[in-house]
Amino acid sequence: MESSNPTESTTQVENLRDKVVQAIKQVYDPEIPVDVYELGLIYEITVYPVNNVYVQMTLTSPNCPSAEYIPTEVKDKIQQIQGINNVEVEVTFDPPYSQDMMSEAAKLELGFL
Repeated sequence: MESSNPTESTTQVENLRDKVVQAIKQVYDPEIPVDVYELGLIYEITVYPVNNVYVQMTLTSPNCPSAEYIPTEVKDKIQQIQGINNVEVEVTFDPPYSQDMMSEAAKLELGFL
């Protein structure tokens, strides 16, 4: 039964967004031992009330050898979440990636701190 309570609907979207983030954290650039979320490659995650997900992301460089693999794996991981309908992953290079986008945990793992 669908809820007409806006607070409950918002909570469901937030819980689903958390699951999307956890799914994305399972994806790694094969050359870097840090997940793509902590690397700062994810620019935007939008979960719509109908459980469609839009992800805007980048890669470490336009010539990244994993350019085909990483966005496809992000999409596949999100689609495995129960209740997800449609997933769209868009790759952009605007703004270009920089190491400043990494989380503190990623910088620590890679020896930048």
